[in-house]
Amino acid sequence: QMWEEAIALGKELAEQYENEMFDYEQLSELLRKQAQFYENIVKVIRPKPDYFAVGYYGQGFPTFIRNKVFIYRGKEYERREDFEARLLTQFPNAEKMKTTSPPGDDIKNSSGQYIQCFTVKPKLDLPSKFHRPVSEQIVSFYRVNEVQRFEYSRPVRKGEKNPDNEFANMWIERTIYVTAYKLPGILRWFEVKSVFMVEISPLENAIETMQLTNDKINNMVQQHLNDPNLPINPLSMLLNGIVDPAVMGGFTNYEKAFFTEKYMHEHPEDHDKIEKLKDLIAWQIPFLAEGIRIHGEKVTEALRPFHERMEACFRQLKDKVEKQYGVRAVLSSLDDRRGSRPRSMVRSFTMPSSSRPLSVASVSSISSDSTPSRPGSDGFVLEPLLPKKMHSRSQDKLDKDDLDKDKKEKKKEKRNSKHQEIFDKEFKSTDISLQQSEAVILSETVTLL
Repeated sequence: QMWEEAIALGKELAEQYENEMFDYEQLSELLRKQAQFYENIVKVIRPKPDYFAVGYYGQGFPTFIRNKVFIYRGKEYERREDFEARLLTQFPNAEKMKTTSPPGDDIKNSSGQYIQCFTVKPKLDLPSKFHRPVSEQIVSFYRVNEVQRFEYSRPVRKGEKNPDNEFANMWIERTIYVTAYKLPGILRWFEVKSVFMVEISPLENAIETMQLTNDKINNMVQQHLNDPNLPINPLSMLLNGIVDPAVMGGFTNYEKAFFTEKYMHEHPEDHDKIEKLKDLIAWQIPFLAEGIRIHGEKVTEALRPFHERMEACFRQLKDKVEKQYGVRAVLSSLDDRRGSRPRSMVRSFTMPSSSRPLSVASVSSISSDSTPSRPGSDGFVLEPLLPKKMHSRSQDKLDKDDLDKDKKEKKKEKRNSKHQEIFDKEFKSTDISLQQSEAVILSETVTLL
């Protein structure tokens, strides 16, 4: 199902069929396949495989994997437990490590075999051709394919524990793994060549979580707009988990932890980040509104009370957010997908291309500035329908011009008559020879036939 790769290879083949082999039958079949691939990219939902970091520690392993970390691409719908079981069958004497922290020298130098396995998240690296926002169906391929950077996040608590709000001192220790090559490649696993670690503050973690939630809502809304036959249950769970405060708690915890005078006084450098978090909270409302609208159109009668409760919770949430953080609005999804008028319908009927030679009709019509004209079928402007308006002059002047014109024409006729006589004499003298030559040519032609 890696149709993007098939399209790239198809373009190379199309170049050969069209310009080297001139095999138009194969070219037409290939182009039909490419059209189907493009349609699949937009309409077919592909499963996203998980990636796993696997470390082989101990002197009991072969040298090419000893004390090294690899990133594996799991199979479709493969859980970590199933992957670990498959991995341990290859090394039945190995012991599975219980923690995700890097092991010490005692384990690395031991004579045994220790395997460390945990799930990592691929980091999106969009190709440079996507210089503007595109559909999620197109981007989703690159979230799990052509990836080389992977990250593993581990929560770390710093400072005093706050029983009322655990988000206030929840730091994230994030480890970034960079593989030797992009996955998937010729293998389903590659060695990790570099590892580095970063710490994310509680406020930065809140911003990141809020951004991911908004993206998740927007992506699911786009999927339902593209395919009305999708099941409604995932959308119901997502929306209810955000809207109903009894389920997830919403972003109230963020308000208690960061939107206080005490936090602003202790962390004045975080002012811009707090404003960004407020902006993300405000932007969540239009995304939720579109999701609930779609949910209302697709909900069954059995789930109608559930939808009505979700709508009531959303109205309360919307009033609160818009009052505190402002109103945000997005374009209608239909207008966004439809865009402007199709390019194929935009044509110019006024002036032809500069590289295209002008017809006589075009030249005459362009020279008439203020004359009404009618468009021709080929896009050119035809001759004017009305004659040009003559400039006003006196009748005497016109008569005088006509007399002068008649005199000139008589002189011209005399000259032409003399030239005609000379021409007639010469023509008669050569008429016989021309007729003979024509007869000879005719006879030769008949002979050749």
